Amino acid sequence: MAAAQEHLADSADETPIPFRQAVEALRAARLRPEIEIDPTPAPKRLAPFAYALEAAVVERGAGPGGEDEDLADGRLVLLHNPARQEAWQGTFRVVTLTRAELEPEMGTDPLLPEVSWSWLTGALDARGVRYGEPSGTVTRAGSYYFGGLAAREPKTQIEIRASWTPAEGPGGVPDLAAHLAAWGDLLCQVAGLPPACPEAAQRGGVVPLPQRRGPQPR
Repeated sequence: MAAAQEHLADSADETPIPFRQAVEALRAARLRPEIEIDPTPAPKRLAPFAYALEAAVVERGAGPGGEDEDLADGRLVLLHNPARQEAWQGTFRVVTLTRAELEPEMGTDPLLPEVSWSWLTGALDARGVRYGEPSGTVTRAGSYYFGGLAAREPKTQIEIRASWTPAEGPGGVPDLAAHLAAWGDLLCQVAGLPPACPEAAQRGGVVPLPQRRGPQPR
């Protein structure tokens, strides 16, 4: 992924200290090596202060010509309103988008939307982060090919849009590094990678997805 220019909603002199510290926590977070992450322009109208990241789960040399292949991608936006948003029940809000292509047989599973939502909440719980007011949607879209394109295999894409309010810690600053790590776990889950810590995933109640990448169990 090409590096994108970081964008903050206001100048550094006007940025509240809790928001600056939250952004620094996001910058300092370390994710799984399969995840490429970069800052990207943040929306300006959702909150007085905003910071955004885009990420992709990349499999090296997996493409037809040996090029890298994106298995999943998404976006995370941190919003901050010092005056507190009633709908958020807090001064911070995390907004995310996660999407990936699935095997067609998985896309027909009637429980896929509920299971996909459990991947998000399970990833947060497995990381032990505190949060409230979660909301979101799970969308699946199928593509089927006909005529001159009939030789192509059907494709199914899953898209998870979600937001939640991170619990504020000392100084009113949430543990954003842990929230980002949980979102990274979700990205890897929808990409079909094995969990980095299976024991933690089980504690978080994560429903396992059939593993499509990495070492296969014997």
